[in-house]
Amino acid sequence: MASVSSASFPAVLTVLVLVPAAGALVLLALPRTRPDLFKLVALLASLLPAALVVWMLWAFETDIAHAFQFADRHTWIEGLGVSWNVGVDGLSLFLVVMTALIFPLAIVGVDPEHSPKPYYAWMLILEAGCLGTFVALDLVMFFVFFEIVLVPMYFLIGGWGHGRRAYAATKFFLFTMFGSALMLVAIVALAFLHSSAAGGDVTFDLLAIAENQVLATNTARWLFLAFALAFAVKVPLFPVHTWLPDAHTNAPTAGSVILAAVMLKLGTYGLLRFGLYLFPEASVFFAPLMVTLGVIGIIYGAIAAAMQRDLKRLVAYSSVAHLGFIVIGTFALNTEGITGGVLQMVNHGVSTGALFLLVGMIYERRHTREISELGGLQKPAPLMAAVFTVVMLSSVGLPGLNGFVGELLVLLGAFNAHRWWAVVAAAGVILAAVYLLWAYQRVFHGPASGANAEMPDLRWREGLVMAPFLVAIVFMGVYPKPVIDRVEPAVDAIIAHVEDNVAGFAEPVADVQPSVSLDDLARSSDENGHGSDGETGGDPGHGEDDR
Repeated sequence: MASVSSASFPAVLTVLVLVPAAGALVLLALPRTRPDLFKLVALLASLLPAALVVWMLWAFETDIAHAFQFADRHTWIEGLGVSWNVGVDGLSLFLVVMTALIFPLAIVGVDPEHSPKPYYAWMLILEAGCLGTFVALDLVMFFVFFEIVLVPMYFLIGGWGHGRRAYAATKFFLFTMFGSALMLVAIVALAFLHSSAAGGDVTFDLLAIAENQVLATNTARWLFLAFALAFAVKVPLFPVHTWLPDAHTNAPTAGSVILAAVMLKLGTYGLLRFGLYLFPEASVFFAPLMVTLGVIGIIYGAIAAAMQRDLKRLVAYSSVAHLGFIVIGTFALNTEGITGGVLQMVNHGVSTGALFLLVGMIYERRHTREISELGGLQKPAPLMAAVFTVVMLSSVGLPGLNGFVGELLVLLGAFNAHRWWAVVAAAGVILAAVYLLWAYQRVFHGPASGANAEMPDLRWREGLVMAPFLVAIVFMGVYPKPVIDRVEPAVDAIIAHVEDNVAGFAEPVADVQPSVSLDDLARSSDENGHGSDGETGGDPGHGEDDR
């Protein structure tokens, strides 16, 4: 993969990261006597990145398969080979877009119960950290942003959360810090071992290290495990998932939205960008293990979700199941699986972020999330029930909504590579329908009595906040082609990278080929038809060998 710059605005990614951080500094400088300015400053500091990513979508070139676009690089610590090095490709583009668009929605849609000044400052620092993580192409820079996000989320949960918020915040911080400490050791070891083997200066440049595979096989496998553990905790992947339900349950609504929609993707993105790219042989070697853990997470998360009495905790466990699909798609190591995994990162962010917003709206009105204390809400709040229905069905994976396309591609890729695990994972789709439909029935159907009968419906501001989520859910379900066209070239490039560095990887791992190509799928979503036999979209040099 080469690196290219956008001639019209080469510093767009740098500005994208620095604007929210600057907004946080402005907030801290504002006097406490001007509380009316706190939300306005936070909103403006988050709207500028949102505007920039809309321009990036328009300027992104779909025919550049082997390049990072909007690249910007500056020396940071010259003696150590550390640089400010940013860029995006199809793997990271929509994660950056989703992050920049969801933060202003969370700021508008949820007001803090107290202390708005530090609340909005932490939100903006969190946005800068998430954006920096997705665009970083230097390992040290990536690690810095990967760790920065822990601090604002810790204070958001501990300061504005509910229930056992101190316990949940501490557990979240300790779990993720432990995994990241091992990754820091692996980053330093990787840079120095690479320098020693290649005979050059020490560098933390992702591209330079990945394109010059000089490590011994066992060394690369150990380093991969260190990276994978840090990412597995952040995903979170079974069995290091136990911090997530507590963090979600006790976090403020906006914290849960950002945690589900954006922060969990730092782990899945890390596995794809740094696991597969830096350690292609180790990724192939440990693929069966990662797929196994992903499938266990799908089934376990679904069963645990069905047993929850707290509506917010149910949605939290559903994330464990959905993220398992992303992991098995990534480690299917073929075009369908990885493309589906990237789509599911975005789909999960949209659907689950919207679910947490809706649960927060219900809690604000009823001051409880216990499913047994709710019921019949469809009668006093029909609009909220309708929106909840659409979002819930997108999370289930109903055809015509966004979740279906990603899950279908993941299962196609997984079936092609790990047939029986794919069959087991498909049961997770059925289980998702069980626990989500059952929860909807208990919360919105039946007789409404007491406070339930008087619950207000969606307000106009809440409706405006939910509208972009609904548009994204329907658009990506009906016409996913623009997204696939931008994702697939980068997927083909990373598969080609694995093929070039892993002997025998081009041999098919299953004798079953899918009858639907990505291009056919995209066209069929638009034309309401079905694809036929054909080559997978992207580089024609892969085709059958990719699977």
